[in-house]
Amino acid sequence: MAENIKFAVIGGGSWATAIAKMLCVNLTEISWYMRNEAAIEHIKTYKHNPNYLSSVEFDTKKLKLTSDINEAVAYADYIIFAIPSAFLDGELAKLTVSLKDKIIFSAIKGIVPETSLIVGEHFHVKYDIPYYNIGVITGPCHAEEVAMERLSYLTIACGDPVKAKVVAKNLSGNYIKTKITDDIIGTEYAAMLKNIYAIAAGMAHGLGYGDNFQSVLMSNGIREMKKFIKKVHKMKRNINDSAYLGDLLVTGYSVFSRNRMFGNMIGKGYTVKSAMMEMSMVAEGYYAAKSAYKLNQAYGAKTPIIDAVYSILYEGQDAKTVFKKLTDKLD
Repeated sequence: MAENIKFAVIGGGSWATAIAKMLCVNLTEISWYMRNEAAIEHIKTYKHNPNYLSSVEFDTKKLKLTSDINEAVAYADYIIFAIPSAFLDGELAKLTVSLKDKIIFSAIKGIVPETSLIVGEHFHVKYDIPYYNIGVITGPCHAEEVAMERLSYLTIACGDPVKAKVVAKNLSGNYIKTKITDDIIGTEYAAMLKNIYAIAAGMAHGLGYGDNFQSVLMSNGIREMKKFIKKVHKMKRNINDSAYLGDLLVTGYSVFSRNRMFGNMIGKGYTVKSAMMEMSMVAEGYYAAKSAYKLNQAYGAKTPIIDAVYSILYEGQDAKTVFKKLTDKLD
């Protein structure tokens, strides 16, 4: 493998910060794009991101910080996108340089609202990027634990195993273990769907349901995920692998899960708008619930948990009433 491969990170949030931290362990230089110029100046001066994972200290000599997405894209061979899916299309609209000779990896866990596509499909359909130049970075892994250098695992998915190995190698470290897979579509849908189930877990907690019910909810969630993904992209996969079940569990149970936090607020009686205003980070599962529900109108998978979350978030149905009905549909 070539040792002079150049990487760029697109995004200024917690996942972008965690990925930049991982890359800086293995590379002498990376380009890092973020919109917030004040944050860029802060990092240059104080060596940490003031808004996300502020405990992470960077060697700023390794960072080519920029608020110009074209500069970051032009610099890199491999581009890792780590921004909320709701903002992706707006950021890509700023591009004047081509993506066609770039290798795109997504660390985004959601659906692009403008096209109702997962990120990999969005790049393929809208920007004509071949699937062998598209990859996915998924968990089970929370950025906050990367910041604390707690042992974490990443799954790197790409149709081209050589490219997957390049990314895996450059994200690996003493506390980061990586594995590769060719299930690009399945892992990305799993990363999107698990956020919906985490919202459901949070709602259940907010409504007063205990651990016994949570275990049933998660057990049904992984089976529901399997049915949905099988309808979308049928191939041989083990849904109990860490990229699917593991990612679901950490997002459903962790105190760091923004989706669980969002669901917990809804369960406690917050409106969607007030819960969003109170959170400093985007809950991807909110957008994913609508997209998954709409997509499933065509696929026809049996998805009572997705249906329940959608009805509460988008149809204004009472969470207590919806969950009481949901309990009779789970086993």
